[in-house]
Amino acid sequence: QGSGRRDPDGRLSEAGRLGKTRNPSKRKITYHDPCYLGRYNNEYAAPRKLLNTVNPEAPVEMQKHGHESFCCGAGGARMWMEETIGTRINEERVRQATETSADTIATGCPFCMTMLSDGIASSDHAEQMEAKDVSELMLESLESTSD
Repeated sequence: QGSGRRDPDGRLSEAGRLGKTRNPSKRKITYHDPCYLGRYNNEYAAPRKLLNTVNPEAPVEMQKHGHESFCCGAGGARMWMEETIGTRINEERVRQATETSADTIATGCPFCMTMLSDGIASSDHAEQMEAKDVSELMLESLESTSD
């Protein structure tokens, strides 16, 4: 309550303090674990719980997820470096997401959003897939207060 503390156990959502969700989303959502939230803070469950309130079948996991998730390295400024060997991380991550048949890649990091959005734009899936922040998906699923 105004303390700026995070909601690691999803208690605010479970208590209905984030609002009442509408009908479940029709989106097929996969989740990209941001390295700062995941590997550095060992938080993997909370974003998945929120996505599950948006769509009870979400997320559909990618091949590499949780502590084995890909890191774009943007926190270390790697997003501005050109790859000289192998596949660009954004393209590889989008390829992994398409294997799940998801139409939405969710994440909780602005660097990852840029990485994923750029990967989608440079892929053959730009018309069928989009990147969204977990908070955006949660907001879309809330009932309007003007109803």
